[in-house]
Amino acid sequence: MIAVDAGFLFALADADDAWHARALRQVDTAREGWISTWPALAEATYLLSQRLGVHFACSLMEDVADGVLHVWDIPAPDLVKIAPLMQRYANLPMDLADASLVLLAEHLGHGRILTTDERDFDTYRWKSHKPFHNLLAGD
Repeated sequence: MIAVDAGFLFALADADDAWHARALRQVDTAREGWISTWPALAEATYLLSQRLGVHFACSLMEDVADGVLHVWDIPAPDLVKIAPLMQRYANLPMDLADASLVLLAEHLGHGRILTTDERDFDTYRWKSHKPFHNLLAGD
């Protein structure tokens, strides 16, 4: 499974986005399985609705319902990790969606991600020291 963030999902949908061509080149990676979190999906549906129209947000949620995009629920015991993560990266700052993706990487046991947020995900570490591998970077 490959983690995906809101920026990637938006870039995939918006032909005018600077990351759109890179995002399209990664569509085949969906065969490995794409997974995100509810906070990242909330961010994505908000962006899609506000900038492209509600039908784009609905299409994304249909992909979730159809199993094209999986969603990881943060286990209750892991919720205590969110505030310290956000505090650790307060200088960026880290939001809830990004913190949830760091926890997802820990759950998956790898940092493979599709994100347009190069600066932040070059800085974030999962398990406190392991770097992310952004499949969109350098594409």
